Amino acid sequence: MVYDVATIETERLFLRAWSEEDRDAFALINADPRVMEHFPALMSREQSDALVDRLDANWQQGFGFWAVQERAGGTFIGFVGFSTPAWMTSFGPSVEIGWRLAFDAWGKGYATEAARRVIQWAKENVRPLRGELLSITTVSNARSRRVMEKLGFTHDDGDDFDHPSLPDWPDRRHVLYRLDLSPSA
Repeated sequence: MVYDVATIETERLFLRAWSEEDRDAFALINADPRVMEHFPALMSREQSDALVDRLDANWQQGFGFWAVQERAGGTFIGFVGFSTPAWMTSFGPSVEIGWRLAFDAWGKGYATEAARRVIQWAKENVRPLRGELLSITTVSNARSRRVMEKLGFTHDDGDDFDHPSLPDWPDRRHVLYRLDLSPSA
């Protein structure tokens, strides 16, 4: 299903609706052990395609995940956007921001650039988006944690939790970062 997804431009990126052409590149991203280091397993092509469908379907609620494309060259490099966790949380209901980029796109500031812009978009277009925005990752995912901190998210050790969907995974311990969205923040 196709939803009305705003196209967003940054200095170096296009954030846009998903296309069928993205599926091949996304499957490669999800099969890359470097990208999936902080996830329980690599994804098969079928699992990757199903994830594209779920990410796209998130737009039913008025926000979701954009496909991220480099402006120079037009290469699809991953996603950034919002979801509401489908699993029970002690901190919910909540809106979470997340991203996943191809390994070759790492270290260029793309995740921070894209996330900063979609946070701005959400503040202007998602009603009601008030209170706070959350972001989670495994304790050991230093790269994502740095992005969260660059975006102004804060972490309190007391918010760390064992991911309820991953009870048998050794890296189930996750950190929770919060971004205050109140007008005075």
